[in-house]
Amino acid sequence: MKKFMKKKRSGQTIVEYILIVVLVAIAGIGVIGLFSDTLRKKILGAVVVLTGTVQEAPTSSVDILQGLDENTTAPQ
Repeated sequence: MKKFMKKKRSGQTIVEYILIVVLVAIAGIGVIGLFSDTLRKKILGAVVVLTGTVQEAPTSSVDILQGLDENTTAPQ
């Protein structure tokens, strides 16, 4: 009986860890979505400092997505 309870508890622990990882991943995606424009500008600033080249960053994520829509063509 003790072996069964120990095995059940071990399985329960694994499920709890998986749930925590999933929640952290969802929270991370949400944070990246909220701060994506700010992160892009910070990364671009680091690239400019490291490479010495000046690049123009798109103003927002919406502009990037619109650019992707304009550049795609329908298959014929």
